[in-house]
Amino acid sequence: MDHFKIQPLDRFFGSSASIRRPREIAFFSYDDAHQFHQDERSLRYYYPPRIGASLPDGFDRFEKLDDSVDDHLDSLLRTIVDLETRTKSRCQADVITWRGIMTKIMDTPFDILNSYEMNVTRFQGTIFIEENHAHKLESRKRQQQQTSQPGAPSQDMMSYWGYKFETLSLLPAPWAETSRDYIESRENLTVNNHAQYCSVVKTGIGKTRLILGGEVDALWDAKPPSSTTSIDPINWVELKTAATPHSKHDILKYERKLLKFWTQSFLLGVPKIIVGFRSRDGILERLEEMETAGLPMMVKQRGKGTWDGNLFWENVCVVIQEKGGTLADAQDSEGLKAIIPDSETGGVWRIRKREKAPMVEVFKVEESGHGDILSPDFIEWRTHPPEEDAHPKAIVQE
Repeated sequence: MDHFKIQPLDRFFGSSASIRRPREIAFFSYDDAHQFHQDERSLRYYYPPRIGASLPDGFDRFEKLDDSVDDHLDSLLRTIVDLETRTKSRCQADVITWRGIMTKIMDTPFDILNSYEMNVTRFQGTIFIEENHAHKLESRKRQQQQTSQPGAPSQDMMSYWGYKFETLSLLPAPWAETSRDYIESRENLTVNNHAQYCSVVKTGIGKTRLILGGEVDALWDAKPPSSTTSIDPINWVELKTAATPHSKHDILKYERKLLKFWTQSFLLGVPKIIVGFRSRDGILERLEEMETAGLPMMVKQRGKGTWDGNLFWENVCVVIQEKGGTLADAQDSEGLKAIIPDSETGGVWRIRKREKAPMVEVFKVEESGHGDILSPDFIEWRTHPPEEDAHPKAIVQE
């Protein structure tokens, strides 16, 4: 069994990995029935909600997505096949995964209390990572079984508050094209978390080239014309909720939440985060806008210093690159690229971070194949592309 040490934190100090700005290369949507579409029909636009709105309202009508079925990387891989078909170019990356997976890897040094498990395989030189669905469901079950403090809302209720805040803050079209009646009736809409707009970006950390897919909440204004060569940034908005802090403990808890806010937004190139602060019983009290790029400095200068943005990038380098340690080229440990060979027979590995453990473990769980991480259609496309695309050129990572 191999492992990566994540403690002590000072093993990462003094090093700095270069970061490539995320750039959207493709997108897809899930509709209100959570059906996949290779388009942007679920794109939404931000417009401020009414202060004083009640986030618990409508909980009994919540149309909640049933995510008990494991979707693996299917939608992301389907979108990559579509992109490669249209461009006649192969997407080159060291890692292809969901944004949420990379968020957990990045957050590990400062989130030692939590646990996770991921499934990994390597195909045509690329590492593909998905969440271990069984572990996800078991973790959720344990969380739901925890008893809430007397008078405190349930975990399901607080989760709903986040979706309600999104419903209160989103428009189906730009403000100028949306009726006043719709804007003012958002508090009465039934909350449905089936629909999603998902952005697929390419980025890089150090020597590691990444293709990530993940949901984005809204646009601030307008989206530049789609183009695989466009360098124009997209003014995405990430929507979050948090309890209004009243004590030093509350402030510390909020600062730790900012860690996840920042990593989730940074990885997809979302420049703005809007936090809806709520009362303990779910009444929206105020809004705060913050620039994603400025969050680490804000925490360093004004906060308690619970996390340091510079250390996340080196942690990714340690986990992915062929040699790990405090720098990507150190000699004291090996990364996934060395542990998982690029062989014709394949194989599936498990990444496991135990609760409160100071290390991440990696071990093999299947001797051959790719499990269900890669869809049959993706393997078929990459192995036997149409004759005219038999030798596609590579998309070069800037």
